[in-house]
Amino acid sequence: MSSQFRSGYTLPVFACAAAIAALRWLQHLPLTKSVAVNLIEPAETAEIAIEQVAGLLAHTALAITRSDPGDNLDLTRDTPVWALVEWADAPQADPILLIGGEGIGRLVDGEPAIYQYAQTLLRANLAPLLQAGQAIRVTLILPEGRQLAKRTSNEAFGVVEGLSLLGTTGIAQPLSAPAQLEAFRHELQQKAQQFDCLVLCVGENGLDLGRKLGIEADRLVKTANWLGSMLVEAGLQRVPSLLLFGYHGKLLKLAGGVFHTHHFVADARREILTAYCAQAGLPAAELAGIFASATAEAALNHLQTLDESGSHWVEAVYGAIVAEIDRRAQAYIHTHTTNDVSIGTVLFNRRREIFVSSKTGAILLKGICSSS
Repeated sequence: MSSQFRSGYTLPVFACAAAIAALRWLQHLPLTKSVAVNLIEPAETAEIAIEQVAGLLAHTALAITRSDPGDNLDLTRDTPVWALVEWADAPQADPILLIGGEGIGRLVDGEPAIYQYAQTLLRANLAPLLQAGQAIRVTLILPEGRQLAKRTSNEAFGVVEGLSLLGTTGIAQPLSAPAQLEAFRHELQQKAQQFDCLVLCVGENGLDLGRKLGIEADRLVKTANWLGSMLVEAGLQRVPSLLLFGYHGKLLKLAGGVFHTHHFVADARREILTAYCAQAGLPAAELAGIFASATAEAALNHLQTLDESGSHWVEAVYGAIVAEIDRRAQAYIHTHTTNDVSIGTVLFNRRREIFVSSKTGAILLKGICSSS
């Protein structure tokens, strides 16, 4: 499908390119203005420009690239990406030790937010450059990462102090461009011919968690914020069933009838959540606390704290929310297509833990998930 929008590359690709360039300096190889990166996914090679490379010590080199996500509206555009590579003097169990430096976020367990694709990409590209017995330490640095993270939803997923090296592919598609919606619809049309149940995920966190749970990758369909449009497309394609799988802070908007989930379009999360808490009978004093919560995650934590005394507010409130998401999504599809699609909903929290499913959602997940 042709598009006037230019694709770029995801952040892990630039981190990998910088690491390759720094390692080449340590190996006394000729300096080049760019390096080739095997993207793994997709199976192609990208030529990534190297902005600077220099040796700091005899056994340490630093290289710098600059992020280019193409025409995607990505806040990391032009941000510098550093890789500090040093020979390991002492034996180490892993010949390629990946370290999260300044600007790389930290997960709740203290580990750097360098996700599976980034790790695979770096190891696959660096390992062939090492000779037998050689080992390196690679420290990845985003000098602007800590500041940029304040403008993201990273903290909602338990990533603090910086950005995450997240992604499942090396290609950064222009997700905010209308042409990308057409690409998503085209993907759904193809997968509708293969499966009787598809899984709609708003973003990379849902895709990543779905794969880890054992859901076949080909069942997963990314929607970005165009949930309404993608629901309609599924109806037009007569998909028998859909599982809406995502972070509660996004999908709860559907329980209020909001089917385009970008916050620029509508951001009524606290109003929706407070309304469902009131419907469940939460005391007025606690309703005020829910409405004043800074984030949807904070509101969930507040309800979980109340439940420590033996109540079941999370179950009551979110059980009603996922049931209403199912109902509204089914009605939305029927209104626009006159077709009926079975809908199930599964929500996870910022720790990527599933904490509530609708009745249909639990059944669908069990049927398609190898670890359910």
